[in-house]
Amino acid sequence: MAVKKVLLGVSGGIAAYKAPELVRRLRERGAEVQVVMTASAHQFVTETTLQAVSGRPVRANLWDKEAEAAMGHIELARWADLVLIAPATAEIMSRLAAGSAGDLLSTLCLATTAPLFVAPAMNHVMWSSVAVQANLKTLQQRGVVVLGPEVGDMACGESGPGRMMQPEDIATRIPGLPDGVAAAPLPLQGKTVMITAGPTREEIDPVRFISNRSSGKMGYAIAEAAVAAGARVKLISGPVALEAPDAVETTYIETAEQLFSATHKMIDDVDIFIAAAAVADYRPVRKESRKIKKNEKEMTVKLVKAPDTLSSVAAMDSGPFTVGFAAETDKLREYALGKLNAKQLDMIVANKVGNGKGFDRDENAVEVFWHGGEEKFPLAAKSEIATQLVEMIAKHYTARLDKNDNVTVLAATE
Repeated sequence: MAVKKVLLGVSGGIAAYKAPELVRRLRERGAEVQVVMTASAHQFVTETTLQAVSGRPVRANLWDKEAEAAMGHIELARWADLVLIAPATAEIMSRLAAGSAGDLLSTLCLATTAPLFVAPAMNHVMWSSVAVQANLKTLQQRGVVVLGPEVGDMACGESGPGRMMQPEDIATRIPGLPDGVAAAPLPLQGKTVMITAGPTREEIDPVRFISNRSSGKMGYAIAEAAVAAGARVKLISGPVALEAPDAVETTYIETAEQLFSATHKMIDDVDIFIAAAAVADYRPVRKESRKIKKNEKEMTVKLVKAPDTLSSVAAMDSGPFTVGFAAETDKLREYALGKLNAKQLDMIVANKVGNGKGFDRDENAVEVFWHGGEEKFPLAAKSEIATQLVEMIAKHYTARLDKNDNVTVLAATE
């Protein structure tokens, strides 16, 4: 696709201050640039500046008498080889998804046959909201190319996904210009991922409980990697000494029963379910209402099986693509493959624990198994392992999606 004429839409976000630089970068690559501003964009950047760097009068008003005497908005729509909106705010994305034509920019987007690219820019909480993610999915299904957003510090002082891609990077993603390449969407963009992390605690009495050594670091790292891959992330966390990642909706639980309940309460809109929690296999039959006194030499605590969240999700009709996570002290491959088949999972991630491995460490080494294949990831930072796992999960999820519309991912512990 040869692109010579770029219609640049500038909407009203703080990232509009980058628009003059973006115009300059596009023109460096040989493009003619026509800027169209929304009313709110005038609060952040002036027409004078954009006209100076583009060399063309800026258009902003659908009711411009001179331009519209010759149906100027239709002329502009036909003029463009490509329409690029940067920054694309939550508001303009909503208008595009709804097919609104309330201003010049949204009208042009409806009237053009040119490819449409958007570079989102907004607060990370807004970006992760259900409404914005729904609009994003709608636009992608219509063939709109989404550039970014990036993860990082924002003008509001917070950090997370939602920062507009840098002008130079946007310019290099425009096909048909020198160095231009077609933008690849983020691997989990528009998908909802649920992740469980950390240990559970099963109370014996008001001061004692059964638990394990999981720190939650692997699950939290996977949550951050999933956000970076474009997903909306729901995190269900056991008691850990970690701060919830930015742009993640976090629910805190303590027991296996609470984990089971929270998971199934929020599972309906989930595309991928990653259960990285180390869930207790057994819980006390009863919890004593008072502290048990040390009166006898021996004490017996009767246990019963705790709910198995992993198996319950894997068994759902049209349920999510499931990936289990096996933490073992020996026979890693044997036990992992046994769990893969017994629980009817799609994939399982296995790692050795004990003797300074796995639990409460910043590094991990894992082996991944699926039906008909396997791969090893050598010792590395958990953040790096998480990124590799999310990339692999996205790959298998996409392959499964070609056969089946519904998918989930489960990882079971670190």
